Amino acid sequence: MNLYPFNSERLNSIKAAYSTRRVDLSKIATILKGNVKPQVGDLVLAKIDKIGQHTRIELATGRKAQLFVGDEIIVSYGNRYAPDQFEAMIPEDLSPCHLVAAGGLASTMLSKHTKISSATSITPLGLLGDADGKRMNLKHWTIPATNYIAQLPPTIAVVGASMNSGKTTTVANLIKGLHLSGLKVGAAKITGTGAGGDIWLMKDAGANVALDFTDMGFPSTYKLSSEKIKQIFLTLTHHLAAQEMDVIVLEIADGLYQEETAALVSSSTFRQGVQGVLFAANSALGATAGQQWLKQYQLPLLGISGTLTMSPLAMKEAVTATGLPIFTPQQLQAAAIELISHPKTINYPFTTTVGDSKTFQMC
Repeated sequence: MNLYPFNSERLNSIKAAYSTRRVDLSKIATILKGNVKPQVGDLVLAKIDKIGQHTRIELATGRKAQLFVGDEIIVSYGNRYAPDQFEAMIPEDLSPCHLVAAGGLASTMLSKHTKISSATSITPLGLLGDADGKRMNLKHWTIPATNYIAQLPPTIAVVGASMNSGKTTTVANLIKGLHLSGLKVGAAKITGTGAGGDIWLMKDAGANVALDFTDMGFPSTYKLSSEKIKQIFLTLTHHLAAQEMDVIVLEIADGLYQEETAALVSSSTFRQGVQGVLFAANSALGATAGQQWLKQYQLPLLGISGTLTMSPLAMKEAVTATGLPIFTPQQLQAAAIELISHPKTINYPFTTTVGDSKTFQMC
């Protein structure tokens, strides 16, 4: 490994990604090159070689900055699992690789969805180090530990059938309804790939505090052990509770068949930590499969939402197939308090409607 000095003035022209937002970039003093094996969360200085799927990078501020060939960026190494975009793994060395997420993830693309372009190509210029030449990693900048041991406030988790099934929209509208009711809402995204969009939306909807796994020092949760995933779940929920939130809303990324998601949602840690679950689906068949999967782990399923609510016919199918209430975004806002007040029973004075007709009465 070779060590080179880093000129701090160089930072003025470098684009630092969302995944690095907690890092004190003023601590960068060295660049590590040569025989170096990247690890999850390591900060890397890289140059844009060829623009691909990601034409912009999300900055720590949330602004999406346009990328140009030759730009220097600061991102972090991490693995990615995204069926609608990329599967990617951390390379063994500092050889050319890819920007596989706009939030700032350096990795080697293994596969991609056929409807998207190849990943933007980058060349790592070296890992970033401090004044002592030690590699800088996201885990060095995390939220402070909490000794919170009291009971958690009511906690609702949103899980889904797949990526882009409507989980974040479900979370946002549930938060909005709770916020409009005068409650202090804490929100967190427990698994996924680091990006600011979901967190900004949670805050826009009214969340008093919104966190994600990057606050725990992980740029993504793909390939993390089940114990680390459970640690993220416990730490983020307890951190929100310690800030005296009235209610907590959680988003669990991807679908129930994704390895890390399945391990968390099927665990006793998750079952003991949530009072209710909403399932986001893009079809009645997906809703039925989700219902059956959650039932085997004795998780209290409160209802179905997601992209299927864009179709009145899909909603009718889902009501018939599951016997569960179906919530459009507007109905989620209206039913938010009842969902929190009676989290383990489906017994709310609320009517789910499809088009102009009532399709399921909760009484």
